[in-house]
Amino acid sequence: MKVTVIGAGAVGATCADNIARKELCNELVLLDIKEGVAEGKAQDMMQTATLLGFDTKIVGSTNDYSKTAGSDVVVITSGLPRKPGMTREELIGVNAGIVKSVCENVLKYSPDAIIIVISNPMDTMTYLALQSTGLPKHRIIGMGGTLDSARFKYQLSQHLECSPADLNAVVVGGHGDTTMIPLIRLATWNSTPVTNFLSTEQQEKIVKDTMVGGATLTALIGTSAWYAPGAAGAALVESIVRDEKKLFTCCVSLDGEYGQKDICLGVPVVIGRNGWEKILDFQLNDSEQAAFQKSADAVRSMNDVLKTL
Repeated sequence: MKVTVIGAGAVGATCADNIARKELCNELVLLDIKEGVAEGKAQDMMQTATLLGFDTKIVGSTNDYSKTAGSDVVVITSGLPRKPGMTREELIGVNAGIVKSVCENVLKYSPDAIIIVISNPMDTMTYLALQSTGLPKHRIIGMGGTLDSARFKYQLSQHLECSPADLNAVVVGGHGDTTMIPLIRLATWNSTPVTNFLSTEQQEKIVKDTMVGGATLTALIGTSAWYAPGAAGAALVESIVRDEKKLFTCCVSLDGEYGQKDICLGVPVVIGRNGWEKILDFQLNDSEQAAFQKSADAVRSMNDVLKTL
């Protein structure tokens, strides 16, 4: 099994580190456009192998895609990160060209790869990857909802004073501060609705804080977060390579599901060896469905920017 991570910045390196520690592949390639960065980080990670007890071989590459040949899964983190005050939408112009070029180069050497997109704006970059490559839709996965759902569980755990591992909670819709939809009605604490334990005010705060989770971290640290996004990417890789059939919220191509077509948006999907394998219908109520439609409209407006580039 071979996995490639494109982009050796904070998110890409964290994703690669998680993949190596879990020994999800025999060979892991880390590629970056900046001279020496991928090679240096790969070597640094390899020097932890004896300390952490993994045997994955990590190879760094400066823009040499031939080293990625035969990859089963490719994670794309390339692109500019958000700065304080910057929206994901403002990244479209720059990152679209990067993501399209990366996809073309990846598929030259790994035509059967499953592609996981982390680059922002993630919903639009996932749609671009699907449209520009012509790959079967099940092989293009946007990571966003996986991260947003993890942030949702974190916020819930803070208010419930419980282990996040005991919570089931998902965020659907777009991966944006105004487009994501934390489904608090469906969230459970070991099968019991969390709404049984939270006041209306607490529920509203949890939803609001989840939606601005990324922006909050960007304001605090001066750039996009990386630990949770990197771990989210690695979790998807794990479900693919180990064929775990785990349920994640991911940005995938919709063809009538949740009332949407010709768009990539976050919905609950089963992730296995073939990529995303099926979409689950969570039976949204009227207000949730209206919010999902509003989210889709916003993402479509971002996708329309691609036509002007």
